Amino acid sequence: MTTMQKLRNYRGPALLSHGFRPFFLFAAVYAGAAIPLWLAIFAGHVSLPTAFAPRDWHVHEMLFGYVGAVVAGFLLTAIPNWTGRLPIQGVPLALLFGSWVAGRAATSFSDMIGWRAALAIDAAFLVLLAAAAAREIVIGRKWNNLKVVAIVSLLAVANIVFHIEAHITGLAEYSTRAGVALVVTLVCVIGGRIVPSFTRNWLARRAPGRLPVPFNRFDAIAMVAGVCAMAAWVMFPTGRSTAGALAAAGLLHFARLVRWAGDRTFSDRLVLILHVAYAFVPVGFFLSGLSAVDFVAPGAGLHAWTGGAIGSMTIAVMTRASLGHTGQALKASGLVQAVYAAIVIAAVARVCAAIEPSHSVPLLMVSGIAWTFAFLGFVVAYAPLLCCARKF
Repeated sequence: MTTMQKLRNYRGPALLSHGFRPFFLFAAVYAGAAIPLWLAIFAGHVSLPTAFAPRDWHVHEMLFGYVGAVVAGFLLTAIPNWTGRLPIQGVPLALLFGSWVAGRAATSFSDMIGWRAALAIDAAFLVLLAAAAAREIVIGRKWNNLKVVAIVSLLAVANIVFHIEAHITGLAEYSTRAGVALVVTLVCVIGGRIVPSFTRNWLARRAPGRLPVPFNRFDAIAMVAGVCAMAAWVMFPTGRSTAGALAAAGLLHFARLVRWAGDRTFSDRLVLILHVAYAFVPVGFFLSGLSAVDFVAPGAGLHAWTGGAIGSMTIAVMTRASLGHTGQALKASGLVQAVYAAIVIAAVARVCAAIEPSHSVPLLMVSGIAWTFAFLGFVVAYAPLLCCARKF
């Protein structure tokens, strides 16, 4: 029996037929709800019974909660394509998704259940995800893809350290930067695959012309430089050496992006948003370099990476993958294009709020509203597709 025939024989809920369905849908729901809640907490109108400082709760839930769900949806969808094996579905998928939900509850109510219990419950999700992904890749003998599992495993470690550092010092500084660096590295690894690939596929069907440069030694150099610069930033966020390393990495990643012919993709928003999202990677390097020598606030580079590169790239991947894996045409509707515009506005406004503290309150409101619109817009546009069975 072929893999496709086995997929057709699945008789459980459509939402549990493939990893991208529950994780993409509820990642968007959570991201759309968590930011308004965070703004209310930031303004002092609401409090949560969490053992984390309010800022750490916000950082943790975006970095390990939201991003963790999107990574799960992506991996559980990509791995069957890499290995030719059946996707994780049904009860095993429900248990994995339930672990993610339990982690969100445990973190938000950690002051009631104790930080150790919250750590154990929350840490289980990424550990289980890494183990499940590694098992599928090893059985499928696709050894090259284990590097993605390695990054997810390190993210699981960073999550554990986040809880411990927050408990011991009151604020998770090092583990926040480590988590951001790992997710940005994941964006660079996966973006380095899908951005030039999808761009080439789209351009090849149009008029001939310049195509993305395939992965070569330059890309490897840019990746190594970026990882080294972010490692320096994690340990020593200020100083001229760190600033120089970040600036050099920014130049290399900007050159990497230029080589992908994004200027030829303006008529296809599904492809264009991938290039826009990756553009925030070098912007984050440059701004973090400037913050290392006190030219701008540290939040500018941090939010270029998180709200910009991570937020935009994850929503770009979720929209495209959801269309492709539910049998829809790869075309961005008017609502999806509005979602793309909103996520970019949210990122730019949040960076500007860090650069211009005198205007931070209105800029934070603009960013929060745009972010919420982007993710709840995704839910409105994609919930019917994600909850219904694909028609083969």
